[in-house]
Amino acid sequence: MVIIVGAGLSGLLTGYRLKALSIPFKIIEARKRVGGRIHTVLSDNGTSVEMGATWFGDQHVHLKKLLKELGIGHFEQFMKGAAFYQPVSTSPAQTISIPAQQPSYRIEGGTFQLIKKLAERVGADNIVLNAPVEQIEFLDGHVLVHAKSVYKASRVVLAVPPKLWANRIKITPSLPNDLIRTALTTQTWMEESIKVALVYESPFWRLNRHSGAFFSNAGPVTEFYDHSNSDGSRFALCGFVNPDFAELAVAERKRQVVDQITKVFGSEARGFQEYLEVVWRDEERTHSRNIVQLIPHQNNGDPIFRKAYYDGKLILSSSETAASYPGYMEGAVVSAGFSVETLKLKEGLKYAP
Repeated sequence: MVIIVGAGLSGLLTGYRLKALSIPFKIIEARKRVGGRIHTVLSDNGTSVEMGATWFGDQHVHLKKLLKELGIGHFEQFMKGAAFYQPVSTSPAQTISIPAQQPSYRIEGGTFQLIKKLAERVGADNIVLNAPVEQIEFLDGHVLVHAKSVYKASRVVLAVPPKLWANRIKITPSLPNDLIRTALTTQTWMEESIKVALVYESPFWRLNRHSGAFFSNAGPVTEFYDHSNSDGSRFALCGFVNPDFAELAVAERKRQVVDQITKVFGSEARGFQEYLEVVWRDEERTHSRNIVQLIPHQNNGDPIFRKAYYDGKLILSSSETAASYPGYMEGAVVSAGFSVETLKLKEGLKYAP
């Protein structure tokens, strides 16, 4: 039995591949939902907005291949028309042209379609929710994983960000000091982010020949994009707020966001149907303490994460551990592939009880 800790993209994909190989496994997830940092939220009128992972590009070949395998479509991010740019708070936003660039894409129906399809293929009987793992014991011949139950395993895949397991899970015997130090100084993608969305009845920005894109050095909003769906029936603007605004009460943060967007886009921006947000610093299953100040993607992809520990009984797998595109959805897919190939190499794994 392989125990996979974490039901995000990497953990679910690992389980999906193991099931195809007839290797028994169980996925243990601390949250009450699957998906991890892929978090699509539905507004009251059914508009899908991404509070977590959103975009990918043509360079993300493993992710695109997986989407094709699962029969999930994608579409190009709308960027037609002018954009706004606000260099400083003391000056109004300027209208700018967006230079030609490689397209970015979004998943039809929301990024969660990828998670939903993988979870269906894995099977509900192979996923345990609301079960934070508190301790992992590596013993002679087997492993004990302590959550709301104790699970006996032959191998464990830690499919959660390194800093999270280093801070939250007691592992015995202790891991090497250099691995712990690296894990504690590995930045977790999204953990300091704030994402907000404004849902509208119609895309007034498109009617005004605007892309919906807005970039600001002033804040609270730092980036905003058109977030309408692929068939043009649901409309929203969605993007990022400066993490420094995390300390504000929700009502005050909303007020400042709406005031800023109204000044930039005009009075029509105030006619939104719904305001949605996620402050990832408040997500205890994503955010964990920093022992030092970390920069974006710090130690992401470090080779130390691609070693098997405890005589091959422990494999590390998350977007941050990937050899390529760490910190992105592509990295999570690559990391799951590494985990499965490592497990396949372990003698007798297919026959483990």
